[in-house]
This record gives sequence, structure tokens and C-alpha cells, in this order.
Amino acid sequence: MLKERVANPVARTLIEWFIAAALAILFFLIMRNFVFRVAHVTGSSMEPTLEHGDMVVLNRVGWLVFGPRVGDIVAFPYRLDPTENYIKRVIALAGDVVDLRDGVFYVNDARLEDDFSFERIIQRGDETFPFTVPEGTLFVLGDNRNGSKDSRFTAVGAVPVSDVVGRVAVRVWPWRSIGGV
Repeated sequence: MLKERVANPVARTLIEWFIAAALAILFFLIMRNFVFRVAHVTGSSMEPTLEHGDMVVLNRVGWLVFGPRVGDIVAFPYRLDPTENYIKRVIALAGDVVDLRDGVFYVNDARLEDDFSFERIIQRGDETFPFTVPEGTLFVLGDNRNGSKDSRFTAVGAVPVSDVVGRVAVRVWPWRSIGGV
């Protein structure tokens, strides 16, 4: 059909390139806004899992389809500066009771066991414990528990599920650390 309407081969080639470029841009925008998003890790709050300077891909569709699960690493806008995204680990869901006793976190009276966080909590935060996670929210912590501003602090608080940008799916930078998180 394009051949019949445009007789000039140069014009036809330019139109075909323009259509291909427009479709590629449209595909990229759909993928970026609805499927994946790239985020940069700043600070040490998620060490040793994620380090300052790491680049990760956030899965937005999986988050919408499967919803939150304990253990997910998620990104969300910081309440006091929405232009800044925080990346933290979900440790409790709506209705769960989080407690901090003698430097150890408990969720529903079960000690929180991690493979990466062995130190006792020194930074208690300004939240009152025990804390019941409100409906529609998540309780999140950084993996570097003594070096993280997270749900223990009212400036972050319980994170609304609707604010979550996506679940961290894979680390894509640095090259030596590419892979699942």
C-alpha cells in the first residue's frame, strides 16, 4: 500500500524509517512506564545485597500482578522528597505486628531471621513498637539495619502499597555483579 501511494523510493524509505522509529519509541515508552524501570542505588542502606552505585531494574508488572511478598526488595518515593526513591526490603505486610526487642526484630512474635543482617539493632528509630502494619501498607527495612532510614523512622513510616514503583528484579551494573537479586 505504501509502495502504491509513494512513488519516490527515497521518500518511501524515509517514511518507513520514520514509522519504524515512532514504533520503537512507542514500544520503549510503554515498557518504561508500565513494565520496567531502571533505578540507581545510592548510599549503603541495602548492603551487602545492593551497594552504592549499583543499577537495578524494577519489575512493575510482576508487582501489580503478584502484589507484595515478605522478602521483596522494592522501590518507593521518599515521603519528604518524592523525587528521591528509596530501595528497601519488605519484612511485614498489612496486619502483621512488628516488634523490636533487645536489638532484634520480631514479626508476629517470630524472630526475623536474615542471611545478611547479623548485628544487633542499635538505631531504634522514632516509631513506637510493637507496631501493627496498617491496611494497604508495608513495613520495610534496609539490609544494613544500623545504617538505614526505613519504617522504624516516622519520616519513612509504613509504605503505602500504592506508592511502590516496582520490585527489584535484577542488578545490571556493575558488570561483575549482573544477575538476580
